This record gives sequence, C-alpha cells and structure tokens, in this order.
Amino acid sequence: MKNQRLALLAVCLGFFVILLDSTIVAVVNPSIMTSFNTDVGSVVWVTSAYLLAFAVPLLVTGRLGDRFGPKAIYIVGLVVFTLASLWAGLSGSIEVLILARVFQGLGASMMAPQTMAVITRIFPPDKRGTAMGWWGAVAGIAMAIGPVAGGVLEDSLGWQWIFFVNVPIGIAIIVLSILFIPTFETRMRRFDLFGVLLSGVGMFLLIFGLQEGHTYDWSVGVWLTMAAGLLTMGLFVRHQASTSSDPVVPLGLFRDRYFTGSNIAIAALGSTITSMMVPLMFYAQLVGGLSPTRSALPLLPLGILTAVLALIIGRHLDRLQPRTLAGPGLLLVAIGLGWLALTMKPDSSVWALTLPMLVVGMGNGLAWPAIASSATRNLPPHQAGAGSGVYNTTRQVGGVIGVAAIGALMTLRLTANGVPERTVAELGTLPSELRDGFAVAMAQSMMLPAVVAMVGFVAVLRFLRPVRPDGEAPAAAESKEVEA
Repeated sequence: MKNQRLALLAVCLGFFVILLDSTIVAVVNPSIMTSFNTDVGSVVWVTSAYLLAFAVPLLVTGRLGDRFGPKAIYIVGLVVFTLASLWAGLSGSIEVLILARVFQGLGASMMAPQTMAVITRIFPPDKRGTAMGWWGAVAGIAMAIGPVAGGVLEDSLGWQWIFFVNVPIGIAIIVLSILFIPTFETRMRRFDLFGVLLSGVGMFLLIFGLQEGHTYDWSVGVWLTMAAGLLTMGLFVRHQASTSSDPVVPLGLFRDRYFTGSNIAIAALGSTITSMMVPLMFYAQLVGGLSPTRSALPLLPLGILTAVLALIIGRHLDRLQPRTLAGPGLLLVAIGLGWLALTMKPDSSVWALTLPMLVVGMGNGLAWPAIASSATRNLPPHQAGAGSGVYNTTRQVGGVIGVAAIGALMTLRLTANGVPERTVAELGTLPSELRDGFAVAMAQSMMLPAVVAMVGFVAVLRFLRPVRPDGEAPAAAESKEVEA
C-alpha cells in the first residue's frame, strides 16, 4: 500500500510539472521578448513549440509504454524534460529557447500517457477512483496556478527560473519513479512503424494548422495543411483497421462506450478550460488594468476547488456511475462560464469574477476525475497505454482547437464591436473610448467555451450510462467486448 501511494505521488508530480509548463510561460512572454530583443511572433512560438511537441507524438508514446513498459518510458521522458528545462533556462537566444521547448514537449509527451497507465495497472478497480481523484486534483491545480507561478517567479528571480525550478523537482521525481513504480509485463511483439509515421505526420499537420491558423490569417495554405492532416489521419485509421497485430491505436477500444464518451467529454472540457483563459486574461489586463500576476489571481478558485473536490469525490468514484458526477460537473462549468460572460463589464471589479470562477472550479472538480476514471474503467491492462495515449491526445487536441477557435472568435467580435484588431496585441495601451467595446467582445467570446461545455454534458448523458437490463455489470460486459 505504501509503495502504491509513493508510485502515485511520482506520476502525479510528473503530470503536475508538464501541465504547469503548458500555461506558465504565457505571463512572462513580455520579459522574454525584451530579453532577446525579438518580436511577438517569435515569442508565441515559445509556447506553441511546447504544445506541438507535446500533442503530436501522444498516440505513439502511449503505445511505447505498452511495448517497453510505462515505467521505462516515463523515466526516459522525465530525463528528457528535466534536461530540456535546464537548457531552456540557460538559452542565449530565442531560437535556442524554442528548440529547448520542443524537447521539453517531447519529454512531456512520453510522460503523460504513462501516468494514467501506471494508475490503471497498480490500483484495482475498487481503489482506482480514489487514485484518479488525486490525479484530477493535481491537473486542476497545475492548469490554474501556472500563470500565477510564472508571475511570481519572474517578479522575484527572473523568467529563467520558470524553467530552472523544474530541475530539482524533476530529479526528485526520477528518484521516486525508479524506487517505487513497479516494472510491468509487456505483451507487444512488434511496433507498427508505418502507423507511427502516419499518425505523426497527420497529427502535426492538423495541430499546426489549428494552432497557427490565426498567425497566417487563415490563408489557403493553412486550410490545405489541415486538409492534408485530416486525409493522413484518415489513412492512419484505415491502416489501423487492417492491422491485425499490435496497432498503434486498437480501434476496438472505441467499442466501449465509456471510452468513447470519455474522450468526447475530455475534449470538450480540455477545450473549455484552456480557451476560457484567453479572453479572461485580456479582459483583466486591458479592461481591468491589472498586472500579469494579479490578472491570474481569479484563476486560483478554479485550481483550489478542482483540487479539493477531486480528492473528495475520488473516494466515491468506485461506487458511483461516472455520469452522476461528470454530467453535473460539465453543466456547472457551462453555467459558470455563462455567468462569467455576463459579469465581464467595463466597470466590473476583478473580484466580481470570483463567484462565477468558483462555479467553474466546482464543475471542473466534479468532472475531471470522473471522466478520467470512466475512460480506463473497462480497458484490459495490456491496452492501458494505448487508451491513455488516445485520451491524452484527445484532451490536448481539444485544448489546441479551443484556443484556435476562441482566438478567431475574439477577432471577429472585436471588429463587430468597433475595436481595431491592433489593440489586441498592444497590451496596456487600450484607449478609454474602446474599453466598452473590448469588454463586450471578450464577454461574447466567453460564450463559446460555455457552449462547448454543454456539448460535453450531452456526451456524458449519451454514453456514460448503464444500458444492460439483464443484471450483468456494465463494466464487466464491456470489458469482454474490448478484449474481443
């Protein structure tokens, strides 16, 4: 039992740092730009390079855990991530920093799928919900406090320390992982190299187009890039269907409605939580006149409530149907974001955002661990890595799509409300006569993640429910289907 808890600590800490690095850089971008005397477009790539390198290989790295063991791949990912963090802090140019962030993302991509795979393998079904509660709590805290932590470190020690701080933490996690994560039996006999190539190329083209579309004004080249990505992913799916042994993604996973529904729900939740931060930060800084650190403070209720509720409900996940928590959770997220949109007025205090953010945090805390637990509840152990890879890919791609979509919507609403687009990039220089239009545009944009959260709510009601009236436990029945 003690070793189980220490192994859980090792994977939760690793998951914490890789999610933290998804958001921690945003608040220090101006300092990085000044330090390297570069432009906004180059600085944006400090974040984009990490997200791309994180998201693109996830399908493959999840399967690597099945092939070589989740412990081995997790530790290799930790080493890569930790060394890349040191490299990023020591970077002497923007180009070197971007390259270091690519390697950070690759390390994170190796780590993320193994966290769920290890939890699925070391905890029996009746204990897994509690473990997923801890996993969900860590995720909620990391996503919410990233901007705050970045602001504090930058103000006190310099922007380099948002990377240096990962080094001692990474070393500690490596030691914990070596000592306490067990070595699991592997069953894969070969690796589908052609499937790896197709998935890597397809994911890169699709995510690159989504993530950088606004940068290139959604030109024809961007749409052709995404179309090529979709075509390649279609060929990948066809190849997986015709591969009888050890595919990168066993398509039989999707015969389990819990797995399918969880992937739809986590895509919606990942898109919602990631995208809603964009208009909120612009509103707080340009309309509210807050510093980057202070503008991130309204996110703290989200992180705190997510952590507390995830820990509490984790103890009951093993006895409850996932939709009894995930459904109300996503509904609360949608309600909280709608309330937040109505609160984002030109004369509103930033503290007026606290109550709706508490509602969003409550919903996130209910939904996140319940969705994660339902995704792997029926998967056989030897497919835990593949399932976790698909799940994490879905979550990450949902976030990328959410950010791309809300960026495009913000531009449209700014134009519709008479605010020149150039003011979006000129932080801290919003003329008083444009404050009303800018606040309205940000509030209208906030309705998009609210609608997406409702899509996740519908998916939970549709898929995460028992359907067998013959008395056989749904989990046991569907496990047989997946094995078949």
